[in-house]
Amino acid sequence: MGGMLFTMEAETAKRQFLEYIEIERGRAVKTIENYDHYLTRYFVQMKIKGVKDISEQNVREFRLWLNRQAGTNNASMKRRTQNYYMIALRAFLKFLRKRDIPAISPEKIELAKLPERELDLISPAELGRLMQAANGTEEKDLRDRAILELFFSTGLRVSELCALNNDLDLSQDSFSVRGKGEKVRVVFLSSAAKTAVASYLKARKDMAEALFVNVSAGNSIPSRLTPRSVERIIKKCAAKAGITKKMTPHILRHVFATDLLNNGADIRSVQQLLGHASINTTQIYTHITDAHLREVHKKYHGKNR
Repeated sequence: MGGMLFTMEAETAKRQFLEYIEIERGRAVKTIENYDHYLTRYFVQMKIKGVKDISEQNVREFRLWLNRQAGTNNASMKRRTQNYYMIALRAFLKFLRKRDIPAISPEKIELAKLPERELDLISPAELGRLMQAANGTEEKDLRDRAILELFFSTGLRVSELCALNNDLDLSQDSFSVRGKGEKVRVVFLSSAAKTAVASYLKARKDMAEALFVNVSAGNSIPSRLTPRSVERIIKKCAAKAGITKKMTPHILRHVFATDLLNNGADIRSVQQLLGHASINTTQIYTHITDAHLREVHKKYHGKNR
């Protein structure tokens, strides 16, 4: 039995791994597609036929090959992108170990050190202007204002916001949302978000199930907004508010997180509110709050000496 496992074809093992992360780990379709792409590229480039062909040597060679591939603007592939390949390979090796299929240890796969990630953020004044940008009384304006308020109140991912239905219970201060990996978490509604969503729903005349829809005349069941449509709405509101820097739904998620941390929330709570599986993902915000603490220290410390 062991011998058969040892010579397991790489393609068979990869298919089982992708099924495992889809069914047992509940990973998103896009994640599964990406992992398939990363592993296939490694197998093809390094001529991996069986699991036994995976070695530290050819992983190193593959990294070197990746580093020489063109990325955007004719530069070499970004280290962060190279790391995605290694993360997929490490997850695959962990799966093999779990199934007692002999292969190199996942711990042998190291990720490249990355520079501290710069977060795109907007100032409190810019946030105020952004919220005021959707200030009309038309259904479309009310919808856009509800989207902005909901993002800032909940820190939802754009895909999570688009998946919401119009049966949101506005008498409650919170609701459950199904996020990445089918994990359910609770998010909270501010009074401003409640008011904005209620005003938008009151203006709605259609029969659609979705909370946020394309506003078009004469269509009784308009289509659900897509993440791309929401991105365009945020961009349009930012332009109207005179914000010249990049503005996306994900930046509003960053603003939500840093606002909490700057006002004293602990990192574990913010991790839960954002729905991050690992605290490491939430750590990107700590250097922002460290800078805030440094300002507080400078402003308030040792004034009487």
